[in-house]
Amino acid sequence: MTPRNFLFVSWSALITDIAWQVAKEGHGVKYYIRAERERDIGDGFVTKVDDWTREIDWADVIVFDDTLGQGEQAAALRARGKLVVGGTAYTDALEDDRSFGQEELKKAGVNILPYRQFDDFDEAIAYVRENPERYVIKPSGESGNVKRRLFVGDEEDGQDVVRVLEAYKKSFPDEIRLFQLQRRVTGVEVAVGAFFNGREFVYPINVNFENKKLFPGNIGPSTGEMGTSMFWSGPNRLFTSTLKKMEPVLAQEGYVGYVDLNCIVNGQGIYPLEFTSRFGYPTIMIQQEGMTTPIGEFLYELAAGTMTKFKVKNGFQIGVRVVVSPFPFDDEATFNSVSKNAAIMFKKGIPEEVHIEDVKQVNGQWYVAGTSGVVLVVCGLGSTMRQAQAQAYTRIRNIMIPDMYYRDDIGERWFEDHDRLHTWGYLREV
Repeated sequence: MTPRNFLFVSWSALITDIAWQVAKEGHGVKYYIRAERERDIGDGFVTKVDDWTREIDWADVIVFDDTLGQGEQAAALRARGKLVVGGTAYTDALEDDRSFGQEELKKAGVNILPYRQFDDFDEAIAYVRENPERYVIKPSGESGNVKRRLFVGDEEDGQDVVRVLEAYKKSFPDEIRLFQLQRRVTGVEVAVGAFFNGREFVYPINVNFENKKLFPGNIGPSTGEMGTSMFWSGPNRLFTSTLKKMEPVLAQEGYVGYVDLNCIVNGQGIYPLEFTSRFGYPTIMIQQEGMTTPIGEFLYELAAGTMTKFKVKNGFQIGVRVVVSPFPFDDEATFNSVSKNAAIMFKKGIPEEVHIEDVKQVNGQWYVAGTSGVVLVVCGLGSTMRQAQAQAYTRIRNIMIPDMYYRDDIGERWFEDHDRLHTWGYLREV
């Protein structure tokens, strides 16, 4: 592919690794990070800029990495004729406003779970007491990005949800201004996602299993993500019953990027939980590892609308997040004293399958950067899930970071979930 110029625009340094991968392929890369406290992320890996708007004419492709208002800017640039990977105000709302996303699914003919939206804790508490049931508390908007505020109720009468709502009312009244109570169902949690080229979905699709809890065994506080297992597939029942039905409205919007729908499925049906209308993190790093089409070529053709299918590796992929204190909590004093500028070392060299998150490089040495404690994503691939697991964890044992920790069970869900999903027929290609 002819070398191109890529401008990556990030609010909080999510897409650092992909910018680095594109630069390694020989393309021109410039990278903007809006959040001042995160601006050391990526130093030494890619060229950074202080004002991305001055680089618009330089760029052949502009890549946005999040929702939260970036969709409006992406759409405006596309209207000017620029090649852009990014959303629209509508696709931002699919993710940022949970109730809007649910209603759009309903309009498209997708079955959804009963839910109610609230902006008042007392009203929500009264509702649960009047309608005892198991519920999930889901903050909306920017607070929805703080995954540890999401609470999955387990008590039949909803009293655990009431207690959490009462605690949130005291502790986070200014942070959680809008939230959703969604009826909880049990089954397999699975996500289906696909890339969109402005007119239609691009194949293959991606089926993935997230692991949001901090500790092995799926216990502890919720995090943004501790690891993901996945595989590529042709269109299957899970996809055609959900995301495929959104294709006309996404085409009308001219959306370009990745869209993912997290679901609970059981023998009675598919129940969509939430949209991700952008790249997932660490999903995109793991996906890139499984593509044989170079990521720079892929992004360019996706933005140009010429990409309709791409080549991938057979089998399974997993990605494991390696983190340091105080993740997943916000504690600046702990981070600065324990983790900031901690050295990242490798016993036998740096394998290609190690992807950076909050990392910087000085004179060839990698260090922990940023503020969150999310450091690396280590990938493994294999013709079986066991092989993918073994490869990823072998690579992790090559890494030395003071105070590092990670889950050692990423991929384990597959062995039981696979049987149930196949029994119910959701993975059958159609």
